This record gives sequence, structure tokens and C-alpha cells, in this order.
Amino acid sequence: MKILRLLALGCTLLAVMQTVSCQTTALEKAEPNSLTKAEVAAGWKLLFDGTTLTGWHNFKKNTVRAGWQIKDGALVCVDPHNAGDLVTTEQFGAFELELDYNISEGGNSGIIFHVTNEGGAVWATGPEFQLEDNAKAADKQRCGWLYALYQPPTDPKTGLTLDATKPAGEWNHVRLVVTPEKCFHEINGVRYFEYVIGSDDFNARVAQTKFAKMPLFAKSSSGYLALQGDHGSVSFRNIKVRPR
Repeated sequence: MKILRLLALGCTLLAVMQTVSCQTTALEKAEPNSLTKAEVAAGWKLLFDGTTLTGWHNFKKNTVRAGWQIKDGALVCVDPHNAGDLVTTEQFGAFELELDYNISEGGNSGIIFHVTNEGGAVWATGPEFQLEDNAKAADKQRCGWLYALYQPPTDPKTGLTLDATKPAGEWNHVRLVVTPEKCFHEINGVRYFEYVIGSDDFNARVAQTKFAKMPLFAKSSSGYLALQGDHGSVSFRNIKVRPR
């Protein structure tokens, strides 16, 4: 009987420890547009606090146009005719970026990196992580692709190009890692492809696109991060970056 009581006590203690562990994990989970203590310790930086536009401005401007607004803790392009592309105040070289996006039906946007002021547009210097509603957007460059350069392989389950996006109107999670050794794109935890900027393969692909006529395209090893705001309504939240 004593052994049985000890076993029962052990099971009770284990259950309590598991409950505490779950509660601790829940407490450590960051609120929207915030960082946990562990993320801060790991070097993450929040780029959007959910209430202000601090740290952002329109490309080559010092202000933000009225087409960008903050709604319900999200950075929203409400009017693509009066929004333009937003860029960060800070520049980044090697980095890891994570964010959530929610795009409108037929919407089209993008995340452009290593943007410099030397180009006439953000995409004249920076490669673009495409964002769009894959179901109804007119552009054939699909969500998560490196615009005109790299796309995911065929999904053996469907026989179609891999697509991990959720439908328009739902939140999706993006992870973009850019380093001199390797870059990769992920959507909703699914890795699409890897590439190396400036490699023979990368340069050969550039030579076959419109970017071949842009001498500064993908030439800078650092620059601003940009959010595209001229092709439809899109919302962003939980935007955070970590230098690599």
C-alpha cells in the first residue's frame, strides 16, 4: 500500500509540474506586437508597436501618407492610391524577419529588402518577397516567391507549385532570413526555397528578368526593409527583426 501511495503521489506531482509548465509557456507567449523576454535576450527588435508609425516613413520621404493607417493593432494599407511603399528608418544587412500579414481578395503586396535611396523605386535596388492572394491576384508571381527569380518546387501531394498560404482575409506568418551564406523564405512554417545573393545561379536568373536593366538591383549588402502599398489592401502585425 505504501508503494501504491508513493506512486499516486508521484503521478500527482507530475501532473502539477506539467500544469505549471503549460501555464509558464502561456505566460511567456508575447502579446500582439510585443516581444517576450526570451526574444529580447535573443536580439529581436520590434518594428511595429501596434499603436504608432514610429520607425517607418514613405520611400524617400520623412512622413507617412494617409493611405497607411493603424487599425486594431495592425499596420493597414487602406488606400493603395494614397499609400506608397513604407520603409524602415533603420537599415539591415544580414537579418531574420518575421511578421504576420492579412491580404484582401485579389490583393498584391511585398516585402522588399536591402533597399537604398539610389533607386527610383524600392524594387530598383531591393529583391522582393512577394505577398498576394494566390487565388485571385492578377500577378502570376505567387506569394512567398522571390519576385521573378525563385519559386517553390512542385508539391508531390497536389502536382502543383507548393503553396502554404491561407485564403485572403486570414492571417499568414512569414519568415525571411537573409545572410551572405544563405537566404530562405518560409510561409506558415513551410520552407519554400534557398538561394545566395550574388551567386552564379542568382546572377544568371537576374540576367533573364527586367532587373537586368537595373544596375543597382541586389547590389547592396544592406538597406531598408520596405512594405509595398500600391497594389491592394494588406495588413501587417507582429513585425520583428533580428540581426544575424
